[in-house]
Amino acid sequence: MLLTIFTFIQDMEVSIISDLMINEQIRDREVRLISETGEQLGVMSAKDAMKIAREANLDLVKVAPQAKPPVCKIIDYGKYRYEMARKEKEARKKQKIIDVKEIRLSPNIDVNDLNTKMNHARKFLKGGDKVKVSVRFRGRELAHTASGKVILDDFAEKLSDIAVIDKPAKLEGRSMVMILSQKRS
Repeated sequence: MLLTIFTFIQDMEVSIISDLMINEQIRDREVRLISETGEQLGVMSAKDAMKIAREANLDLVKVAPQAKPPVCKIIDYGKYRYEMARKEKEARKKQKIIDVKEIRLSPNIDVNDLNTKMNHARKFLKGGDKVKVSVRFRGRELAHTASGKVILDDFAEKLSDIAVIDKPAKLEGRSMVMILSQKRS
């Protein structure tokens, strides 16, 4: 499973980078050429641009295919691919993944225990995570699910200064579940 995800991510990187046309793949009649130093060399035929790139021992890469005429740049394609892959990797590092932390309660939880669990939930919410609060019913407790609803509503009310209810309390099998997330300022 992990190998498939890694392969998919690699394929995504390659598809983004390999969408660029290089050298003989460029079939446009005219292109706007930019030198390796970033200087504009003007509009010319693709063959002339290819000649200039070969003389510099570099590649001709179409960087803006949607422009009229398309923009091509003279660069070292291998180095360019490496730089693009590194930038994409950096962008993925900076993404925030929101975790869902779970807090389990019982229908006959004491006040101090409930306050301790609330402090844990408060810490998770301040960290940017979502909190799944569940009340697990065992045996005859399943006949008194209303008490679990009261506990969850009280839990949400006490955290209302920093949390909002994403999913209200609902009975799922033997557990009553509610999901809280951080309040947006």
